[in-house]
Amino acid sequence: MGQNPVIFLRGVEKLIDAIAEAAGWIGWLLVLYCMVLGVTDVFLRYVMNQQSLWIGTTMQAAMVLMACVGGAYAIKYDAFVKLDVFYANASRRNRAILDIVTSAISFLFLYVLITKGIDAAQLSLRLGQVTPTAVPIPLYPIKAAIPVGAALVLIMLIRNFVRNVLIVVAEHPPEEN
Repeated sequence: MGQNPVIFLRGVEKLIDAIAEAAGWIGWLLVLYCMVLGVTDVFLRYVMNQQSLWIGTTMQAAMVLMACVGGAYAIKYDAFVKLDVFYANASRRNRAILDIVTSAISFLFLYVLITKGIDAAQLSLRLGQVTPTAVPIPLYPIKAAIPVGAALVLIMLIRNFVRNVLIVVAEHPPEEN
């Protein structure tokens, strides 16, 4: 890594942002999938008097996946809900301090989610778990998506944590995106 570390870190940051953007597109496709198949399921049940054997189960899996990919995208665009009583009127530096304090809780939560999610996915794979429906769908890919999504969120939080530390300690903090 003979080049300037700032250039390298900006490249890493662009890669992280691209991954979060891709996660957002995946989430968008999953929303579309749930909308189309949700309407299809209702049409089949109430108009055609037919029961779907797989739509409900795959929609549940899609909703889990939406939650997994949506977190990183939401962090990229600062779309999580914050307690505005303390946050809205605070200076940029004080907002960064509040974000650093809350990051500790987020890091702990994500650590548990990643480690327990990996355990659950491995157990599901070993047991060969499938959905208890007429169309058995393997559960381990869905369970594996949980720690992967949490890892994406962790990467985004680390990026934001570094930004916030720079805002707090720097004389001239980096520009907001």
